[in-house]
Amino acid sequence: MKLAAKIVLTVVIALCALLFGTSTYFFTAAMVSAYFALTLTGATIIHLRIHPSLRDAALVIAGMLVFAFIDFRVLHFQPAIAGWFSFAGVTSLAIMGFESVWTEGESRKLHLLAFVPSLLFVTSEYFADNMLRWAATVHDKVYDLYLYAFDASLHVQIPFVLGRFFAQHSIFRQTAILAYIGLSVPIAVVYAGQIRRNGVKALQCFLAFVITGPIGILFYNAVPALGPAHLFTRNFPWHPLAIEQVRHLLLEPVAIAGPRNAIPSLHMAWVLLAFWYSRGLSITERAIALFYLVFVALATLGVGEHYLIDIIVAVPFALFIESLFAYDLPILDNFRARAFAFGLLATCAWLAALRFTPHIFWSTPVLPWTLCIATVAIGLYLEMHLRDSTKPTSQTASPSQGEPSQPSETATRRTTSATETDSTPVLAEIPKL
Repeated sequence: MKLAAKIVLTVVIALCALLFGTSTYFFTAAMVSAYFALTLTGATIIHLRIHPSLRDAALVIAGMLVFAFIDFRVLHFQPAIAGWFSFAGVTSLAIMGFESVWTEGESRKLHLLAFVPSLLFVTSEYFADNMLRWAATVHDKVYDLYLYAFDASLHVQIPFVLGRFFAQHSIFRQTAILAYIGLSVPIAVVYAGQIRRNGVKALQCFLAFVITGPIGILFYNAVPALGPAHLFTRNFPWHPLAIEQVRHLLLEPVAIAGPRNAIPSLHMAWVLLAFWYSRGLSITERAIALFYLVFVALATLGVGEHYLIDIIVAVPFALFIESLFAYDLPILDNFRARAFAFGLLATCAWLAALRFTPHIFWSTPVLPWTLCIATVAIGLYLEMHLRDSTKPTSQTASPSQGEPSQPSETATRRTTSATETDSTPVLAEIPKL
């Protein structure tokens, strides 16, 4: 790259960082949001994991202080803790951009692998709200009664049970909520770990992470819903309907204002993908991914943003996404084809059954429980074999000194055949039962 081009790109990156870091609109609309601030923090995690140095850490701190001085002292923005995390993220993005411009060879490739995906992660999160608002304008009514009826057909209303547990254990609730809004942390940790371990091959998990959102929002439109907290409002989690009441409930779409982002649960899909892609990384990275998997699953239910069936459907959906981007396997590979087919078909079958034939689940509680367990078990089984099929064949003995080593392509994978209308929520005024 010519020197003039490097200078121009450096100036553009610096101006963009300064523009977004000091914009009144961007600060109030995004940077003070805890969720978006932690998304930006993911950029800092990737930055310092890929290039861990005291110099870079000091530059991030210096950038935070500069933005804080401009925004809080000069522009008089209302100070917010989330703003500090956002400042760190914007600074890291700028530093990674500078390094991508001025380094050469493998170093540039490494910094581009960190910078471009980090920028796309942040951008996709910023525009996600626009896509959800669009879905709300397209679907003025939602199918929450259908999803609630399915959960009740299990004869255990798990979101309400967890919601009451959260209400009685504030520390547990706060931990789960922090995990829920800190979704970018395991994604950043796992992606950075994959870069350090596999280099360019890490793009596989990056594509899965970044495309999960847009594809998931398309699936939201099949059965638009919000979650039990939106359906019951202040009656959640203390006053669910009795099982017999739900059995005879008239199921119909209802008008409730809010984002149509219930099924499948993308939070659950993301943490599942993070845990699956953390295989082969360090114990610490695996532990972080597992921690978020457990607490995000609990939070999605306990805070009333999702029904249990949303979590169940997230398993085949995540499997579908992973197999879609398993491009290290041939497209007709037996393991990949099975995972892709089951993931997509199981997701679509659940959505169709919930929307068009919801009463079939009430014949006996055994039926919905069996379907849920089978969906999760088959999904995990196929995912395990999908990942196993991409592992290099382990070498049990070193070749003798005089023998030529086998070509690397023969050990790349095993081929064994085992594999918003503002209406009042319908159930908001239900009296205590």
